[in-house]
Amino acid sequence: MLNKDFLDSPVVRQQKEELEKKKFSLVSKFLFDKFVSIILLCILSPVFLILAVFIKLEDGGSVFYRQERVTTNGRIFKIFKFRTMIENADKKGSLVTLQEDSRITRIGSFIRNYRLDEIPQLINVLVGDMSFVGTRPEVVKYVEQYTEEMKTTLLLPAGITSLASIEFKDEDRLIKQYMTEGMEIDEIYVTKILPKKMIPNIAYINSFSIFEDMKIMIRTVIAVLK
Repeated sequence: MLNKDFLDSPVVRQQKEELEKKKFSLVSKFLFDKFVSIILLCILSPVFLILAVFIKLEDGGSVFYRQERVTTNGRIFKIFKFRTMIENADKKGSLVTLQEDSRITRIGSFIRNYRLDEIPQLINVLVGDMSFVGTRPEVVKYVEQYTEEMKTTLLLPAGITSLASIEFKDEDRLIKQYMTEGMEIDEIYVTKILPKKMIPNIAYINSFSIFEDMKIMIRTVIAVLK
């Protein structure tokens, strides 16, 4: 958990009061997440097995990548992702990964191209760490630099996808543009990319509903298949 006073601000308290008026939407979101995650875990279990075998065969390392991220009310949890990089990659470079990153494995490159590395997050959804739709969970290092408005996104569970995920699916290109100006990757992400990604995330907090979630999920599938 982040500092207990991290979310104690007038902006966050006001947004929390607004969310409490949407009890039906909150309950619907919770039940939808549980029900659909169970179904998808059953359907996708063969994919889990196949990818796990290929990841293990490539270098003998762990199948899953576990990293601490931040979710509802600043709670820290460990995200599930298929490992697409060499072991301990986050200790050998930036926490932001570019498409041509030398730390990405061969099978990892294929998995990332189709966003298959996100499938294990169905486990996070099932246990309540995440939702299908919501602000993508960031590491503590980045969350600590949130503005008061950005912190309101922590009032709902972190998500597998969001409008920001769709709009910024090619954020590699933006990062590379700034790198030509001599900026470091972490600096680019915090000062240039994150503030822009948070605009639709903040808007989602104000207008979320189960129907909106379904639309975003459909748009995500279409964006991945393009």
